[in-house]
Amino acid sequence: MKRIDFENGTVTGNILGAALPMLVAQILNLLYNIVDRIYIARIPEVGTAALGGVGLCFPVIVIITAFANLFGGGGAPLFSIDRGRKKEQEATRIMNTSFSLVCSSALLLMMIGLLFSHPILTLFGASRSVMVYARPYLMVYLIGTLPSMVAVSMNPFINAQGYSLVGMLSVAIGAVVNLILDPLFIFVFGMGVRGAACATVISQCLSALFVFYFLTRKAELKVRLLKKNEIAENIGYAKNIISLGMAGFIMQLTNGLVTICCNNVLAVTGGDIYISVMTIISSVRQLVETPIHAMNEGASPILSYNYGARRPARVRKAGVVLAMMMILYTGVMWSVIILEPGALIRIFSTDAKLMQDAMTALNQYFAAFIFMDFQYMGQTVFKSLNKKKQAIFFSLLRKVFIVVPLTYFMPYVLNMGTSGVFLAEPVSNVIGGSLCFITMLCMILPELKRMEVPA
Repeated sequence: MKRIDFENGTVTGNILGAALPMLVAQILNLLYNIVDRIYIARIPEVGTAALGGVGLCFPVIVIITAFANLFGGGGAPLFSIDRGRKKEQEATRIMNTSFSLVCSSALLLMMIGLLFSHPILTLFGASRSVMVYARPYLMVYLIGTLPSMVAVSMNPFINAQGYSLVGMLSVAIGAVVNLILDPLFIFVFGMGVRGAACATVISQCLSALFVFYFLTRKAELKVRLLKKNEIAENIGYAKNIISLGMAGFIMQLTNGLVTICCNNVLAVTGGDIYISVMTIISSVRQLVETPIHAMNEGASPILSYNYGARRPARVRKAGVVLAMMMILYTGVMWSVIILEPGALIRIFSTDAKLMQDAMTALNQYFAAFIFMDFQYMGQTVFKSLNKKKQAIFFSLLRKVFIVVPLTYFMPYVLNMGTSGVFLAEPVSNVIGGSLCFITMLCMILPELKRMEVPA
């Protein structure tokens, strides 16, 4: 089976070879939730309310994904660095530790979610009229917590071994099944939001089974659960995985926190319809950010592997190629968002009132979208090169210390209403993104320069 040669292939070729299949995989993965929203919004008579209900489940889905990325996003760079150092036994132990952490945390999260779904959704801003759609969707979705987390967290270990096409296929299997089952369960079987959740869970199970089969049977380095007598000796690996993965975990967890804050403020300043507006904004953001995630995930193993192999020129080249790809793509998408917001919104809803409010909100929310490139580039380099403290700090800075306070300050103190909620995002992009990128340049470039000097 063809693999990407991180050590000898061209840097641009390596990144494109990893990023393009990853892009397809990310787009297909996005379909899990996007297709649900498109179909749910078109349920006769109750579509808009149902869309808002499912939107209130996003923070829970984000939290589950955040835990998956805590172990997968933390383990995969360490795995790649050790492979670059030719320490394959250590790399395998890192992968096994990540897998064991994923499985145990998935079962715990599922039990907590099933037991406390009603108070959780109430905390997230669910009104009585919206709860009738949010809770049924969430209860079914939570049943698939384990396969969902396995599929998300272990896929990076497939890509880190150079099997990017296999990584793409693992996502494609579930996404295609989801596309087929969604309209069948929602409309033909008349299951509504429960049907959408059932389709997603079945699809995630198939993706997880494929990932597990490949990593246990076909991959060069194979995964398994840790045995009881191995747990103590792998505590150190677990700590390193969690500390490095904490940056991505915080970034995703704070995305959920921001969504909760936004929904609470929007419910007061704009009513339930603005919950649906925020759902559409979040959906558009996922849509346009998917290629950016693919570029970052495609570049990450190349950065990590060559950093571990002490090849600073290839690390620098990978950073430059990543930056050029991201800026070019973001410039094009930013233009589309600003000039034709209606085209993106119509993907999710054709409700006239909803579209009018969503178009204004979309332009405000994405006003400084291109500055997000700086945040992503800085975070990707910090994570890939095992710079835990910096990765964690800048994850916290933009969301917790800038966006959350502004989400309350601008609508209430500055009397900006719903506009204040949506404008908090571009302000944080400019401040947080710029600081993250500048710090990365000042810290990493001198280190790579020193690495060129023979020991």
